[in-house]
Amino acid sequence: MTLRLEDKKAIVAEVAQVAKQATAVVAAEYSGLTVSQLTALRKSARESGVYMRVVRNTLASRAFEGTNFACMQSALVGPLVLAFSKEEPSAAARLIRDFAKTCDKLQVKALSVEGKLLPATDLAVLASLPTRNEAISQLMSVMLGPITKFVRTLAEPHGKLVRTIAAVRDQKQQSA
Repeated sequence: MTLRLEDKKAIVAEVAQVAKQATAVVAAEYSGLTVSQLTALRKSARESGVYMRVVRNTLASRAFEGTNFACMQSALVGPLVLAFSKEEPSAAARLIRDFAKTCDKLQVKALSVEGKLLPATDLAVLASLPTRNEAISQLMSVMLGPITKFVRTLAEPHGKLVRTIAAVRDQKQQSA
């Protein structure tokens, strides 16, 4: 089925709009996947907040012009599915990594984060980044450590005094 010029312009505009808002994109070759596998991938993408689209490479190349993902134009070769992370840079990479564990026919060709083209081998590194909530909780635990130690240090002289008085009391009770 051929696309009319208006349809092509609409696709380019839609992908360009998503690319301007996205923080990362993963391009994976989907040849060899069944329709049910691709449908399952799209469903899990919707559930995880990842925008996924199969687009002709020439249209994707035009959509990437003027965005952070212009560096990916040389990597757009073959039948590709594009997965855009809207909020967390690791969301699309995590989705593709998890799906590739169950289906070995999905091959990552390129990924880009904030305008930097990364090799496909960096998918595991990008996917292992913590989510926003995990990063905030890690930061809070790091910030809580010095405060906790400070409070313990302030409470220690009083605790030492109480333990000393209790030891003197116990010693006097044993003597008597």
